[in-house]
Amino acid sequence: MTTAREAPAQKLTAKGLATRERIVQAAAELFYEQGAQNTNNEQIRAAAGVSGSQLTRHFPIKESLVRAVLAWQADTIVARHQAPELGELDSFAALRRWADSSIASQDMVRGGCIFGSLAAEVVKAEPAHRDAVADGFQRWQELFKRGLSKMRERGELRPEADPAALAHLLTAAFQGGALLDQAAGESAPLRDALYGALAYVESFATER
Repeated sequence: MTTAREAPAQKLTAKGLATRERIVQAAAELFYEQGAQNTNNEQIRAAAGVSGSQLTRHFPIKESLVRAVLAWQADTIVARHQAPELGELDSFAALRRWADSSIASQDMVRGGCIFGSLAAEVVKAEPAHRDAVADGFQRWQELFKRGLSKMRERGELRPEADPAALAHLLTAAFQGGALLDQAAGESAPLRDALYGALAYVESFATER
């Protein structure tokens, strides 16, 4: 959501859009590595290769940049879950591929979930960002919910399977497992969490 104090992206030139994107991506990496609270404008400016006036023009206040990073990270998460090999996440095989690719990602060990890490930091510190966090998670869960609904419609899941509840389970397992991976420095926690969640989803499979 664009605030009155943030330059509307749709009114920028192509060069301005590229500069804005560079700032957001640089800030996203810094926030992921060291947290938003521990990142200052000078670090963002240097990482993005922009001047102080350019940074201020696009993001006069840090809160507008945090919201832009949350939106960018949510877009990144959604895009990863729409990779061609995952299809529409509407089969047990696709869900297993999603779990395996997540477990194999070194990002989980390095810094946890790119969206969840920042979301957890700002949702308490900056209540004004709660809607941006909720929107990101809702978009993510909707992908699972849509795929699981199709599985139920095709008769692959029993009628009592609740796609919304199962979508909550999958995202919660991912978030919790990613945090434990980060703390432990290895991928076993996420593997156990996701495989356990998938086993529960598969418990609703119809007899064939």
